[in-house]
Amino acid sequence: MFSDNKKPRPMNEFGGQPNRIEKNTKIKGDITSEADFRIDGKLEGNVKTSGKVVIGKDGYINGKVECVNADIEGKFNGELSVAELLSLKASAIIEGTVSVAKLAVEPGATFNAACTMGKGAASTSGSAPKLQSTKSNEPAKAS
Repeated sequence: MFSDNKKPRPMNEFGGQPNRIEKNTKIKGDITSEADFRIDGKLEGNVKTSGKVVIGKDGYINGKVECVNADIEGKFNGELSVAELLSLKASAIIEGTVSVAKLAVEPGATFNAACTMGKGAASTSGSAPKLQSTKSNEPAKAS
């Protein structure tokens, strides 16, 4: 009568369940979605979502991820662009390049990435100066 299994499952902001790639599932290809995504399997490809991406403890992504928020417990290798908060759990292993507005890292997480942080860092029109190459032995100049 008072069982816990009658509790409603968490819903994403669009009213449905988050999309899931379960453990022991391997996918090669690109994913585009407006809903949250949880990956407990392996994905070789790109993910673009206006929601949150969660990589579970057994999850692995090799590719490019663009999202609003991300929680990572598993492994990621590639280019990660998070518009708001990236949260790395103790078991997370990150390699590649990361662009994020806010970063939270638990002790024990492995973060081997080139990282750009701050407001607008995750947008494609970054505010960093472009370097112009020169043909002489002079150092490059910022424009």
